[in-house]
Amino acid sequence: MATADVLDTVLSVLRGEGIPVDELHETGKPGNGEYRIVLDSTPVRIRSRAVADAAPGTLEAVDPPTARTQVLFAAAGALSEKAEVVFDRLVRAVRLRGQCYTSAEIDTIVRGMPLVDRYATPEPALRDWALIFRDHYVENSVGFLLGIERVGIDPKWIFALSKGDRTLHRDRVHAWFLHRGYRSDILDNSVINGSADTAERAYALAVNEQVDQFIREAHASGRKVLVIDDGGLLAQGYGADGVLDERIDGALELTVSGLKRIVNAPGELTVPVLNMARSRLKTMLGYHEIADSCVRRLRAILPGEKFLGRHVLLIGFGTLGARVAHYLRSQGVRVAVVDTDMLALIAAAEHGYETYTSAAEALRAHSPFLVIGNTGELALTEEELPLLPDGVYLAGFATKDFSLLSEGFEGLRSTEIPHVGVRYTLPTGTTATLLGDGRSLNLFEYEGIANRGYDAYRAGTLIAARLLCREAGRLGPGLHLEPVDHAIDEAGLFAAYYEQYLASGSRRPAAPAQDGTAPETR
Repeated sequence: MATADVLDTVLSVLRGEGIPVDELHETGKPGNGEYRIVLDSTPVRIRSRAVADAAPGTLEAVDPPTARTQVLFAAAGALSEKAEVVFDRLVRAVRLRGQCYTSAEIDTIVRGMPLVDRYATPEPALRDWALIFRDHYVENSVGFLLGIERVGIDPKWIFALSKGDRTLHRDRVHAWFLHRGYRSDILDNSVINGSADTAERAYALAVNEQVDQFIREAHASGRKVLVIDDGGLLAQGYGADGVLDERIDGALELTVSGLKRIVNAPGELTVPVLNMARSRLKTMLGYHEIADSCVRRLRAILPGEKFLGRHVLLIGFGTLGARVAHYLRSQGVRVAVVDTDMLALIAAAEHGYETYTSAAEALRAHSPFLVIGNTGELALTEEELPLLPDGVYLAGFATKDFSLLSEGFEGLRSTEIPHVGVRYTLPTGTTATLLGDGRSLNLFEYEGIANRGYDAYRAGTLIAARLLCREAGRLGPGLHLEPVDHAIDEAGLFAAYYEQYLASGSRRPAAPAQDGTAPETR
């Protein structure tokens, strides 16, 4: 934010508190960003100054760079209870405004998702729907929801929910969602997984009440409710019979873990759910980008480690695990694979990997410096932990992989290593460092997948949302995969993706000349 934005935000709070704005006085030289106001007899100074050479707050740098400002609120003495309320609101408002994306940054995010822009055309059917969107708070979620707006859902009828991951710019995303007019909160994955503590569960219950109220308000206004979910919300019963009072009208499920929760949830599914998780789009394109982000984050969080030629144990050779294995091997890593699924193990062996049916068997044969989990289930049992070599790193790309450690047990000691993870001392005296926060490592203090890398999947999700809102009645209750693949094929998304990013000889149009004329073409 610029210093002028600070003044605008302060004046907005004062008006909201009923404090005459003419009581805010500029001090020092005009335009230097210094002000004084008296709150219930206590003077408060407000000072701001530009911060030079700040790093970009988005994945792509903005030209010219976004202005950054440092702001100081200083009370001259003790504040009364009434004054402290106003003081705190001033600080919160400026902090929230300062975290919000600028229009130039938003333009950069939108330009980074050209396929979403291409398919975000008005769809009359969506005008009568409200949206509950639960996913990671990353830039491509911002670009996607802007696309949803252009398709036809009013911002005031969008409720965004974070999954609770420590993504790099989550506070900026939350601030911008609120600024845009969405409702925004956290429904933490730990609550969905059943590993949350008492405080987290209590907070989740409060958020659930907000979701219930949002659904009630939408239905009262004649709207249907669409859920786009990255695993778990539906399993609480919003689309099932006899579980919760409030009911949604249709959903898109983005993850395999979410599909499992839906299938295992109590109550019969009574709404159509489009299966994005098993779609050809995610299987053929999405998982390559996810694997790429996993390996890039892994290398970045261990910049001092040698990877070339060393042993890594990879547990789970499924859709994601197979791609992670290939990426690592292409970088000279010696990868051994564990899987309990015999077809997956055969595929790994026939691709030239050493294979094992259990982690115990693999750990007796190798001393890996790194163990990677891709299973979505417990990757290591308590009996297998003593077999880990001392000093090993553990990298989980699904939350439950190493939850045995992150949830703790008797005799386990831990030390947090900021920006890296948690080092555990096992009852045997050996140590293992769980990288990140025990959740998906590619979302730990990181943006995850590049905006252009997830552009096609987000565009496909738009296409599927349009389909569901047009044809919810015809689709009927249950999980649907074939209509997703058909709609994406019919929309020509794969051809658009190829031409946008991959076609040989394709290049972006040159920028217009300074005189505004089009560049000469040959």
